[in-house]
Order: sequence, then C-alpha cells, then structure tokens
Amino acid sequence: MPDHPTYPGIYIEEIPAGQRTITGVPTSITAFMGRTVTGPLGTDEGETAIIKNFAEYEQIFGGLSLDSPVSYAVRDFFLNGGTSAVIVRLVEPSTSTTSASEASGTRLSAKTYIDDGIAALDRVDLFNLLCIPPDSFDPQASEGDRDTDNEVYQALAVYCVKRRAMLILDSPVRWTESARRGAFSEIQPTDFGIEGETGRNAAVYFPRLIEADSLNQNRPTVMPACGAIAGVFARTDDSRGVWKAPAGMDAGISGILQLEINLIEEQTGILNPLGINCLRSLPTIGTVIWGARTLRGADVFSDDYKYVPVRRLALFIEESIDRGTKWAVFEPNDETLWEQIRRSVADFMQNLFRQGAFQGITPDEAYFVRCDDSTITPDDIEQGRINITVGFAPLKPAEYVLIQIQQMGLQS
Repeated sequence: MPDHPTYPGIYIEEIPAGQRTITGVPTSITAFMGRTVTGPLGTDEGETAIIKNFAEYEQIFGGLSLDSPVSYAVRDFFLNGGTSAVIVRLVEPSTSTTSASEASGTRLSAKTYIDDGIAALDRVDLFNLLCIPPDSFDPQASEGDRDTDNEVYQALAVYCVKRRAMLILDSPVRWTESARRGAFSEIQPTDFGIEGETGRNAAVYFPRLIEADSLNQNRPTVMPACGAIAGVFARTDDSRGVWKAPAGMDAGISGILQLEINLIEEQTGILNPLGINCLRSLPTIGTVIWGARTLRGADVFSDDYKYVPVRRLALFIEESIDRGTKWAVFEPNDETLWEQIRRSVADFMQNLFRQGAFQGITPDEAYFVRCDDSTITPDDIEQGRINITVGFAPLKPAEYVLIQIQQMGLQS
C-alpha cells in the first residue's frame, strides 16, 4: 500500500500467498529404442525430440520399415491411444558413417543398446514407459534376433528404477511353442533374469500380436506387443488416471488381426499367479489386456508393488514431489520451511484424493504427509537434510469376482 494515499478511494495491493504448488508430471511419455530408417542418432548431441503422432515419426525417422520393428511398435503405440513418444535411434558404431539404408540393416549388439541407449535416455528430461522391441520379426530370423536380449532387459530394468519408469517386456518366442504343447511349466517370468525389487518396474505381456503387414502384401505377421500395450497404458491414464489398471474390457487392443495363440481361462489361471499378464480374445469384445501385475506380482512374493497401477501411482507421486519441492534447497531448514513443504505436498495429495486415486472415505484414511521434528532430527539439520514421509492407501485392481448362488425353496 502507498504510505501516503493522494486521493480518496480504494487502493489494492496484491500480496504473494507464499504457497508452492506441486504439479503432477505426465505419466505416459514412452521411450522406444532400436533401429530406424533415418533420423538423429541416440548418440547425437542435443535434446531428444518428443514425437506427438506417427506422421511426425515418418517425417523424422522414415516411417515403417521391414528392417525396423521399432517403427511398427511406434505405429501401434499411437494407434492405441499413445500421445507422446521419445525415439532413441541406434546403430552399431561400425556403421555410424555409412548410409542410412546400410546402417538400418545391421543387427544391434547388447552393448549398443546398453551403452548408447542409456546415454541417449540420460538426455531425456522425463519418460515413464520404455519399449525395446526385438531386433527382427522375420520368421526366418534366429530366435535370438526375434527376442530382445535378456542382458539388455536386465540393464534397462535397473535403469528404469533410477528414472522412475516402467519397462514393458515382450514375451520370448519360445513361450508360444511351450503354450501350444501345453507345457505351461516352461513359461516363467524368471526367464528374463530380472531379479529382486527391480522387477517392480517391469511387466511382461503374453502372447505376441498378429498384424497385417502393409509392407508385405498385408500378410499376417507376428509382431511384438510392447508398443500397443504402451498405447493402452496412455489411453487409460488419459481417461481414468494412472491409478486405474490398464486392463479389462475397456483395455482393447486395436489394429491387429488376432493373437499369436488364444489362451483360455484355465491357462490364464496358470500364468497370472506367476506375474505374467495375458492378452485375451473375448467373444463380442475383442482383444484385451487381461492382467495387471509387475514382475514382482507372483503370489509367492506378496510384494507391496504386485500390481502395475499401484507401482505406477507411486512412481508418479515420487517424481511429482521430487520436482515440486526443489525450491526448498538452500532455504533455512526450520519449522517455517517444513510447514510450507507439508502444505504443498498435502495439497497435491488432496487433489489426487478428490480424483479417486486412493482408498478411504476421508483424507486421513487415504494419505498422510509428515515433515516435522518426528522425521527431521537435529543431526539431519546439521547435515542439511529434510525428510518428507508420504503414505497413501492404493487402489488395488479386483482380479477375482466371486459370486455365490443359492436356490430357495418355494415358500408357502
């Protein structure tokens, strides 16, 4: 306000509220890694562009190619509801000076995926899902070329934990043959070698998809499913929220002819308790995702992050709060700061509660936020640390609907 008003009337002054708002980060930016026809290499300097539709992909990376499974995966992603994709184009170092057509035909080594792929993703500000399609879908190619190398999956699964992202795994080629022989005991998620809590950030889907290949006279061709799955994730996030399982009757997969093998309920009942998410073809409904478990979702583990939506909601909260509280660095570490942090985080969690992200009728039942002398000791203050504890009651998907039917006798 002016110290000495000069005229009769009303004077207005805007006073800063001092409130710091935490904004939720996007949840379905999907990174794709592999060979493309052309485009900037993952090893190039500069920021990696986010592709908003398949037309942009065609313009920058050359469109569909029989020698680029990642191009089909990106197409399936947008066809099924995806909206934002990051493309990491890789070539073998020995071919980096050759023409685009020559480079695109050279098989990628595990070292290239791991070294160049991770280096490229390090320059990406944010991604939530990662797809690494196999290097080939040619039925004449070796099984090794038609599967993504387990060494690649293992390294990138660890990296996804660091980046708070989910890795979508394509099922191995041999699983289909095992299923056809009825040897379901041979189908195990441990085949990937992703061990311990790292499995919380990975999920596998079985079987693969059969699509009409427009570059090969529309012949039915077995394709990796990861791109379509990521698209369904994105569509579900947009319509229901990251806390909704990307599975069920509204998780339909578009743009395919059929599944590589049709699983019946009893077979799904064998795989689901192992943490393997099945794709099903249901009469009148079509092809849908019929599972929502992480690699730690096997019943034997009893893991807190058994379900994909619970894990992804936790990652979303962690990333949002991490980014939304960076302003607190170098602020005086006292109760005034703690109270500001509590208010900001509680407002963020309350907004999620209103959207239906948590269990519980009241906020006290749904979440809590602590940042006070119960979480911050004098030694923490000396060390410059602020400890924020956030708890939430997640919504877990209903996998089993049990119905009891009883006959009643005719009453007089």
